[in-house]
Amino acid sequence: MKVFCVYILYSKSIDRFYIGYTENMESRLDQHNKNVFKGSFTDRAEDWELYHLIPDLSENIAKLIEKHIKKNKSRTYLENLKKYPDLTQKLILKYFKND
Repeated sequence: MKVFCVYILYSKSIDRFYIGYTENMESRLDQHNKNVFKGSFTDRAEDWELYHLIPDLSENIAKLIEKHIKKNKSRTYLENLKKYPDLTQKLILKYFKND
């Protein structure tokens, strides 16, 4: 079974976050910083750094969590996910139960 993660990136130069999911975090971060995804949101900066990671997920759960986080569109929510690990755990459990 493939293992995925949901990631939140942050760029200081544009003061923005980006949320995604992947199988290979190291490779994906490199792709974002080298502007491999032309015309995408992350193409606007080259200083993306990993802000928060939710590892060890199935692809389905990773997609659901990514969608949930993107729907919130809240900087405070993103900061709280990092600050309070129990929020991340609750999020995983919410979608794990429904998978």
